[in-house]
Amino acid sequence: MSARGQFLDAAPDWPYLREVAAQLAQGELSPPAFRQALERGTELLTERFGADAPVEDLVRDRARLVDLALKSAWERHAGRFAADLALLAVGGYGRGELHPCSDIDVMVLVPKSDAVDWQPNIERFLTFLWDIGLEVGHSVRTIDDCQRESLADISVATTLFEARLLAGPEALFAGMRRALAPDRLWSSQEFFEAKVREQSERHHRYFDTAYNLEPNVKSSPGGLRDIQTIGWVAKRHFGTDTLDGLVAHGFLTREELRKLKAGQSFLWKVRFGLHVLTGRREDRLLFDHQIKLAKLFGYEDASFTLAVEQLMQKYYRTVMDVSLLNEMLLQLFREAILTQSGPPLPVNARFQIRNDCLEVSNPEVFARNPSALLELFVLLQQHPELRGVRAETIRLVGSHLWLIDEEFRQNPRHHRVFMEMLRAPVGVTHELRRMNLYGVLGRYIPAFGRVVGRMQYDLFHAYTVDEHTLFVVSNLRRLAMPKFNHEFPALSQIMQSLPRPELAYLAALFHDIAKGRGGDHSELGAVDAEAFCLEQGLPRYEARLVAWLVRNHLIFSITAQKKDISDPDVVQEFARRVGDQAHLDYLYVLTVADVRGTNPKLWNAWKARLFEEFYERTKRALRRGIETPVDQEELVRETQEQARALLPGLDPALVAAVWSRWTDTYFLRFTAEEIAWHTTLLARRDGGEDAPLVAIRQLAERGGTAVLTYTPHQLPSFACTTAVLDQLGLNVVDARLVASADGHSLETYVVLEDNGALITDPARIRDIERGLTRALEQPNEAPLTVTRRAPRQVRMFSTPTQVNLSLDARNGRTILELVAADRPGLLSEVGKVFKDEHVAIAGAKIMTVGERAEDVFYVTDDDGRELGEDACRRVQEALTRALDRRDGPPRI
Repeated sequence: MSARGQFLDAAPDWPYLREVAAQLAQGELSPPAFRQALERGTELLTERFGADAPVEDLVRDRARLVDLALKSAWERHAGRFAADLALLAVGGYGRGELHPCSDIDVMVLVPKSDAVDWQPNIERFLTFLWDIGLEVGHSVRTIDDCQRESLADISVATTLFEARLLAGPEALFAGMRRALAPDRLWSSQEFFEAKVREQSERHHRYFDTAYNLEPNVKSSPGGLRDIQTIGWVAKRHFGTDTLDGLVAHGFLTREELRKLKAGQSFLWKVRFGLHVLTGRREDRLLFDHQIKLAKLFGYEDASFTLAVEQLMQKYYRTVMDVSLLNEMLLQLFREAILTQSGPPLPVNARFQIRNDCLEVSNPEVFARNPSALLELFVLLQQHPELRGVRAETIRLVGSHLWLIDEEFRQNPRHHRVFMEMLRAPVGVTHELRRMNLYGVLGRYIPAFGRVVGRMQYDLFHAYTVDEHTLFVVSNLRRLAMPKFNHEFPALSQIMQSLPRPELAYLAALFHDIAKGRGGDHSELGAVDAEAFCLEQGLPRYEARLVAWLVRNHLIFSITAQKKDISDPDVVQEFARRVGDQAHLDYLYVLTVADVRGTNPKLWNAWKARLFEEFYERTKRALRRGIETPVDQEELVRETQEQARALLPGLDPALVAAVWSRWTDTYFLRFTAEEIAWHTTLLARRDGGEDAPLVAIRQLAERGGTAVLTYTPHQLPSFACTTAVLDQLGLNVVDARLVASADGHSLETYVVLEDNGALITDPARIRDIERGLTRALEQPNEAPLTVTRRAPRQVRMFSTPTQVNLSLDARNGRTILELVAADRPGLLSEVGKVFKDEHVAIAGAKIMTVGERAEDVFYVTDDDGRELGEDACRRVQEALTRALDRRDGPPRI
């Protein structure tokens, strides 16, 4: 039969394919018409996708359409070599699966010969494909080439194992298949081990979690690659070409096959949608696409859950199912391919060890002894040498989850088993993760089951609620284990001194458990936590302590980052709320674990030192007594004495002259080390009094770099300085400004690189000094522009500006709290408004929460008094106008 005749015979039910096949059979399509036919085919596939046609049909019809094009092009250009050369589809295209913008990989298989007469024909064939709009990845190989390159690279081997003959001699194709057979290269055992290793390395590139903000639908854990890995191993060892064959071989049940196919279908739908939306091969579920996909798939915002959050929860729960099936199948494959099963080693009447994995002693164990559903995880903790749970037991756990009902949850025996697991010396986090993966944790704590896969559509929370929660537990566990003392020595000492560390783990499990319900998740979670702890048999004091931690899990970080912790009253108020040292210790370790588990980019040396300093200040306040506040005059004297001790080479009279410029507020706001640095600079200052002073030094003990400016008070120094720092790509984390008695402003900023790293390059420090000096010497000569663009993710969000002002009567100042969309130039724009409204800045706490800036400014009027009512209103209106404006980068 001719190749033209094959077009009609191969055409499936999609009418458009039959139409194209008929035109090809009659030789009617010119290259431009060919391109139009392919583009029209893509349009029709997109329309079918929008009409919710089965995605399985779409990916295969796309491959069939490309088949028709390639076969026709090959017939036109192979000429007299058509009988000698074989055209093969390889990789995903070889499987007959193509998304709109998937790679189209082909190989021309040539006989072993020195003749190269066919080379011009192949070049014309590839050029033609380019002309008709097909960007094809191609290779030309002999069978020996295929064998050699497959031996050298498992990825090449995998691609060729999936080869499919499009045109040419079947005998040549069969010869390649024989050359690549398991008895010639990559035996089943070698192939299995290589693919498992490849999967492990790929998972590691995605931090071994599928729950990132912007996952890769193809390559992240639980993604399409994990399903393909199952298919590759099954094809290599068992010769099965479809997932259905795994049922026939006894590796999957019908229900598991249904779940695996449903997972593949959903992931295919997401990937197909990404290609349709972007018009390119895009496998990342970026923020830009998540909202559009949610709308495309018909999700709608609900009372407490956005449409996009519903879509992503479906995604995360799907990849959890795929991950579990992948783990189970690879273990079954391992036993079938690698392991000679030996006799089981009994553990107790219910469990035994086989092939280094734990299994039930008989299939009725869970039905007869439901408590074994929890005991399983305790035994894994007690036997850390085991590789995991045998696949058949994983399957039995899933089929018996229904046994974990209210009666199960109220059973005191089960309470003891669960608490025993939390108190175990090793394996706490590992087994909680396994409980979550197997579905047991969400059944035992139903409120936890509701947050599995729940994401929050912002840039602050990098993980789903359940994954974040388990990261927090993991962080606490590392603090509790002496082998990790080198990471956070002081925190580890505190954690290891807690009388009941399991209370911290319980607080971690419940601290975000009420997310998505509406209302205050801290309050709602505290109610759940206390009830659960009492059910588990904990004493009332311990249950209330856990509930208190859940209710107050945010106050430590909020106070440290948004309030002036140099103010003794702030510390005293916080100490009064904490009450005693035990509550402070539990809250401190929970706070650090929580922040570190929220987003890897949030934690840095500066924040670590800030929290440590706040903890120590509160600890001193508790020791002194809640009803015995710190005397400010005593604090000032202590700070001055410590600073003098650091200035042995400076004339005391000169020190006194410099200090005479400052009020007590200065000595409360800065440490002795900082005061000694300032004093040295001002005492040895050269040049005119009006010339700006710029100095930079490393703050090793504070985890940042200090930038100091000393300028005449009338200069718009805050706006200038922050604009320069921002334009240089620096992140301001703290700002303190003090007016001197002689009309100058001393400003200190703590800065980090944009990625949170310390500034260590001397050339970089010199650039900062030069840039600041130039800007402060000529502040009014030209407007300074911040031209850096906000990151792509930040631009996806719209945050309305909120400005709240309140009176700090004791300190004679106004507290201005600002919430706005974070972007380059924000602080300089705020500084410009303050200059125009004659507002002086006494200090600032700079905090970025994902896409939002949540900054606090301590301000006064030009005379150093709190702002009046009219001034507050004008500042509020001016800031809102300036920061909600979207007409380009801010200027000063």
